Amino acid sequence: MSIKVLVVDDSSFFRRRVSDIINAAPRLEVIDVAVNGKEALEKALSLKPDVITMDIEMPVMDGISAVREIMAKQPTPILMFSSLTHDGAKATLDALEAGALDFLPKKFEDIARNKDEAVALLQQRVQQIASRRTMMRRTPLVSRTQRALPTSASAAQSSLSAPPLKPSAREASSKPGESAISRTSSASAQAPLQARFRASGKAYQLTAIGTSTGGPVALQRILTQFPRNYPHPILLVQHMPATFTAAFAARLNSLCQITVKEAADGDVLQPGVAYLAPGGMQMMLEGRPSSAKLRIIDGGERMNYKPCVDVTFGSAAKIYQDKVLSVILTGMGADGREGARMLKNAGSTVWAQDEESCVVYGMPQAVAKAGISTEDLPLERVAERILVELKR
Repeated sequence: MSIKVLVVDDSSFFRRRVSDIINAAPRLEVIDVAVNGKEALEKALSLKPDVITMDIEMPVMDGISAVREIMAKQPTPILMFSSLTHDGAKATLDALEAGALDFLPKKFEDIARNKDEAVALLQQRVQQIASRRTMMRRTPLVSRTQRALPTSASAAQSSLSAPPLKPSAREASSKPGESAISRTSSASAQAPLQARFRASGKAYQLTAIGTSTGGPVALQRILTQFPRNYPHPILLVQHMPATFTAAFAARLNSLCQITVKEAADGDVLQPGVAYLAPGGMQMMLEGRPSSAKLRIIDGGERMNYKPCVDVTFGSAAKIYQDKVLSVILTGMGADGREGARMLKNAGSTVWAQDEESCVVYGMPQAVAKAGISTEDLPLERVAERILVELKR
C-alpha cells in the first residue's frame, strides 16, 4: 500500500520537482498538489493524505497558518521546506511549534553532496514521518506566550529548591493561600496514576542530550520543565543547519527558566546553563570537571553529522567519567550510540526516549538495541525522570 502525499507550494517548478522525486520512490505517491495554505487545508480534509510537504511563504494562507489549521482539524505528518536564513529558521521553528514534524531546506544542494543523495534523503524523510501518523494526537509545543502548565515534574522541581515560576493566569485565579504545589498535587490526584521514579543516588556533574528529527519539539518539552537553579551544565546536540541553531537557542532561552545559549568556543561551563552545539560545527570539552571549557571546531568533511552526538558524548566521557546523566532522544540514524557506549563504559548513565513517543525511533533504538541505555522513557516524563534522579 502506497504512502499518499499532498505537495503544497506556490511555485509550479518546485511542486513538479518535489512530485517527481516522491513519485520515483516505489512506496510513495503524490495524490494531489496545492498552491497555497487555504487550498492545502481543504485538500487535507477531503483527501486525508498520509503526509503533506509544505512551503512556508505562500499567498492567501501561509504555511505556518496552514499547519496550525490542519493540525487542529485533520492531524497529519507535515514536512516543511524552508530557506537557510535567519528569518527562514524562525519561520521553520514556528511551523514546528504549530505541529509540523520535520523540515528540509528548499535548496537541495544545501542538504546533500549530490543529486542522488538529495533525492534519497527527501524520500526517506517522507517515509519516516508517514510511519508516525498514529502519534499525531500528541500535545503541541508550549507557545512563546505560555509557560509550561504544571506537570508531574513540579514536585521534583521543588526538591531542587527552584525559585517560583512567574504566575500564570491559571495560578492568578486560584484561591487565596493555595500554593502552586498544592494545586499540582490536587491535579495529580485526579490524573491517572503513573509509576513513580526513584533516584539512583548517583552524583552527577553534567547533563548531555542528543537528538535529531523531532528534537526541537522534544527539547522544548523537556527544558521548559527545568528549574532556574538546575544544579549543573547541560550540553545539547541537535542535528540542525548552521543558520538555525542561534534562532533555536534564543527561542528556548525565551521559554525556559534555565539559560539556553548557542555554544561558543571557550565557554566555561556553568550550572543552570544549556549549551546548544552550533550547526555545521563540532562541540567538544577540555579541562577538568570543575573548570571545563567548550571547544567549537570545524565540522569536518568526513563527518556525516555536524554537530555529532558521538563527538560530544565521547568528549564528555573523557572529562566527566561516571558523572554524566545522558539522554538520547528522537532522531534518524544511529548517531549517539558510540558516544553513549563510551559514557556507559566510564560509568555514566544513559537513557533513551521510548519508541511510542518518538517522531523517528532511530537514535534511541540504536542505543537500546546495543544494550547501552538502562531506561526507555516517554517524552512527557523525561524531565520528571531527570529531576527525580538529581534529587539529593
